[in-house]
Amino acid sequence: MRAETQNIVDEIRQAITLLRRHFDWDQAIKRLEYLNVRAEDSSLWNEPLEAQKLMRERQGLDEGIAAVKGLTQALEDNIGLIELGEEEGDEGVIAEAEAAIRSMQGEAKARQVETLLSGEADANDTYLEIHAGAGGTESQDWASMLLRMYTRWAERRRFKVEVLEVHDGEEAGIKSATLLIKGHNAYGWMKTESGVHRLVRISPYDSNARRHTSFASVWVYPVIDDTIEIDVSESDVRIDTYRSSGSGGQHVNTTDSAVRITHLATGIAVACQAERSQHKNKAKAWEMLRSRLYEEELKKREAVANATEASKSDIGWGHQIRSYVLQPYQLVKDLRTGVESTSPSSVLDGDLDDFMEASLSQRIEGGAGEAVADLD
Repeated sequence: MRAETQNIVDEIRQAITLLRRHFDWDQAIKRLEYLNVRAEDSSLWNEPLEAQKLMRERQGLDEGIAAVKGLTQALEDNIGLIELGEEEGDEGVIAEAEAAIRSMQGEAKARQVETLLSGEADANDTYLEIHAGAGGTESQDWASMLLRMYTRWAERRRFKVEVLEVHDGEEAGIKSATLLIKGHNAYGWMKTESGVHRLVRISPYDSNARRHTSFASVWVYPVIDDTIEIDVSESDVRIDTYRSSGSGGQHVNTTDSAVRITHLATGIAVACQAERSQHKNKAKAWEMLRSRLYEEELKKREAVANATEASKSDIGWGHQIRSYVLQPYQLVKDLRTGVESTSPSSVLDGDLDDFMEASLSQRIEGGAGEAVADLD
């Protein structure tokens, strides 16, 4: 076997070993067998919430175990083909098997990343809030670009995206927006995106074609299910109704159907205008508020200080997690991990996985890493 191929084989085997260790392999096999038996029990659905929780666990274990078994078998099959090709001097068989092993390298990496998504709420759907920073139209346009970027990223993963609230800018862009992103591990993937994002470009709104720096903040927090109890009463909050902005029909734009709920103790505010009914918007806003309060507790337990106050801090210099430079050069750089891309257009079109994987790895490993110098 060629040295290059042997190195890839060793890397895949190491990944398989780590995956088996992550699953606690023998216990995982026994647990899946038990869950399969429970799934066949008709009385399981007498407790719907417990049944749903069990079935989600079963699905996750089943998919994970099948993936490790499939990866292991495919690797050994292709190693066998290479040995056979070498014995018979068949370069075609060797080349085909080596190509298959190279393709498995990416799958092994992806499976390792999935092991990073094992936090308490990582499997849940997620809310995503975007707020424009100071700077008027320029920052509001940047906020709308981020809204499109995350929407495209979610669509690439075949997640479902619902727009819960959009506050349009006066001339262009948005002042704020809230999305609900539904999909397995949606929160786990997105949780490290909270923070301030910085854009440097020649402004299309500046007749003198000067370079402008704009900021917008992103806040990510998980959707919580009915098994998680968050104690908050109406006396703890202020509820405001207002007229919906943006598209949605005459009824939406001319009635006070939108709802904003502010938690008095923490200052956390959420808003929803997705429905024509004020009652439905209020119910959704209550769900969002409970999720935000739960996310606060998660952050405290995880001791992640760099994202906890992202949307409450100044949206400007010193707080950014990523810079997107379009002029005078092309570069996107994550200021926490140092990961870079020289194709901002691809990143703004939703190509975010490399940034997310690196920040997840850094968080799991527990190190903040060395500070990365800011960009000009």
